[in-house]
Amino acid sequence: MKKIITILLILGLTGLASAEVSNVGSAGAQFLKIGVGSRYQAMGEASVATAGDVYAMYWNPAGLTAIENGQVSFTRVNWLLDIDLNYIGFAKYFEDVGVFGVSATVLSMGEQEVTRADEPDGTGERFDASSYAIGLTFARQLTSRFSFGVTAKYVGERIWEEKASGVAFDFGTLLHTGFKSLRFGMSISNMGPEMQFSSSEFNSDGNSAQYKTTPFEMPMVFRVGIAYDFEFNRQSMLTMAMEMKHPNDQLQQGSLGAEYGFEEKYFVRGGYKFNYDEEKLSLGAGIITSLGNDVSLMVDYSWQDFGRLNDTQKFSLGFIF
Repeated sequence: MKKIITILLILGLTGLASAEVSNVGSAGAQFLKIGVGSRYQAMGEASVATAGDVYAMYWNPAGLTAIENGQVSFTRVNWLLDIDLNYIGFAKYFEDVGVFGVSATVLSMGEQEVTRADEPDGTGERFDASSYAIGLTFARQLTSRFSFGVTAKYVGERIWEEKASGVAFDFGTLLHTGFKSLRFGMSISNMGPEMQFSSSEFNSDGNSAQYKTTPFEMPMVFRVGIAYDFEFNRQSMLTMAMEMKHPNDQLQQGSLGAEYGFEEKYFVRGGYKFNYDEEKLSLGAGIITSLGNDVSLMVDYSWQDFGRLNDTQKFSLGFIF
């Protein structure tokens, strides 16, 4: 366990060091930075030590070990500028082996008019763009207090006729300290080689040619955070979480989140982000209700303030079985 923690700390510090010399906005595949799971969005993304469901595959793969049997969830994000992002994840626990999960993220946008320098009013053509990521996750409880998880994912993007693809990895750990409910989480997301947009080959003056862009990095991010549960009685509990985040294309960021739960069925949430350009306050609520036959339904909603931009709303639907 100590070796694993040491390796992750070294990787994390490497990410921090690279972030210091990277320019803001230099990374591509920016859709990978759009968080999923309305619960965690409502809590200001203070999630690395709180994620314990299917969405742990995005925030911290180690949190997937909290799943006792099976779970499937879906999130729809109404993002800025008429951009939509949909996420679906499925995870299943296998005794004496661990938890396996699969996930898919798809971002889409409406068609836009093609313009050129000599045709600023448009050429009459239209184009669209899309991005996607397909991931496979494995998480295992290594000791009674320590768990580890890893995700491998294939990432693809398309803008009109140009395409880019690559492979990325996420690593995460979760440590229950033994002091009541205090837990410590750490993750590194989107580690992988550079991506590059290129077009299909075409003929130009009788010669074969291909458009290619300058290679760009994945939006790698290092997260570290803590969480603690305050139990008022058997019916109500308040979870507080704090997280620090260091992307390779931004300055260090932070977030605070809180969730109040009543009877483990009804939840209200709030969060606040620090050192973000526009994102600040977030709010949300959720409910878990039994459908019978050991199946429960989860419904979550979050609202997020984007300052000078429009606010965003996210809806999540899931089943525990």
